[in-house]
Amino acid sequence: MAVVVTRMRSLLLLAALLAATPAHAGELFAGVHKHAVDTPLSLSGGDERGIDLSLGYRFGGLGRTGLQPYIFGALNSAGDTSYAAAGISYRFGRKAYVRPGIGLAIHTGSAREFEEPGNGKIEFGSRVLFEPELAIGVQANERLSVEASWVHMSQGQLFNGQNPGIDNIGLRLNWRL
Repeated sequence: MAVVVTRMRSLLLLAALLAATPAHAGELFAGVHKHAVDTPLSLSGGDERGIDLSLGYRFGGLGRTGLQPYIFGALNSAGDTSYAAAGISYRFGRKAYVRPGIGLAIHTGSAREFEEPGNGKIEFGSRVLFEPELAIGVQANERLSVEASWVHMSQGQLFNGQNPGIDNIGLRLNWRL
């Protein structure tokens, strides 16, 4: 229990740092996602549950490319896998848009390979995971947008022959600063 509390404090600290980021170059976002949705990509075999509450910051574009670096943390309500991620995304469209992204995540779940089948936990095989994501959104006004988003995490068989992962699906509110 102490390990979970320590990890949650670390993620909360990350969220507080994100909230303190200067307000001149990006957008703050917050989300609620269903944790461990069963999809063909997840291949988890775990029984993790709960919802993920996330808070993050998407920086302004890199030069004139439109690429936006992002960083966020997500806490799981059931004490299962929480994580922090950083990556880069690109927004296609103005009023209605699609935003793909790719990043890396560090998680609080099991980094072991499948050593205990049926233990109810996702054994990711690595502490660091790939974190591709996809959002479909609508710009509500000059500052506010709403997105339906999918966040996937797995190690892509880079560290061993197995590739358990997790998919989280939910909503995000984005506030342009």
